[in-house]
Amino acid sequence: MALTKAQIAEAIQDESGFTRKRSSELVETLLEIIKQTLANGQDVMISGFGKFCVNEKRERKGRNPATGDAMMLAPRRVVTFKCSGKLRDKVNGD
Repeated sequence: MALTKAQIAEAIQDESGFTRKRSSELVETLLEIIKQTLANGQDVMISGFGKFCVNEKRERKGRNPATGDAMMLAPRRVVTFKCSGKLRDKVNGD
């Protein structure tokens, strides 16, 4: 099961003693800052956690999976995540 925003806010509430409303506002504010920064084309690096990177994709050939027809996919930006070494070690139990 995935960790939800509500669960993160609850954990902040338990750890910090903030009210439920304040904890939810903190989570929403943090995520909004990250989204706005990525929308502006800038990367977001959180030390000890990882880096969210914005990458530019060029126009390319693709196929419609339903019909098999060839089509051109428009250029776009995608967000990728590269975890830090510390996070990788923690996940692997090192």
